[in-house]
Amino acid sequence: MSNSESAVPEVPIRDDVIRLGQFLKLADLAEDGAQARDLIADGEVRVNGEVETRRGRQLVRGDVVSVLMPAGEEAAQVG
Repeated sequence: MSNSESAVPEVPIRDDVIRLGQFLKLADLAEDGAQARDLIADGEVRVNGEVETRRGRQLVRGDVVSVLMPAGEEAAQVG
């Protein structure tokens, strides 16, 4: 299984920016806001390869968000 960036699914957004917590739910990387908050607080979320602990972080198109899950890392690109 390849983990290259070309294999990262792109998730379209309506506006120019989206908050990290909202994007985690939109991309199905979190089931709800509580899970998104916990993942971020636990340091399980990376934006463009760097750990991000701010749920309100503004994401723009092209940003890659990855989450460490029990089954491995899952990622999505802001589209």
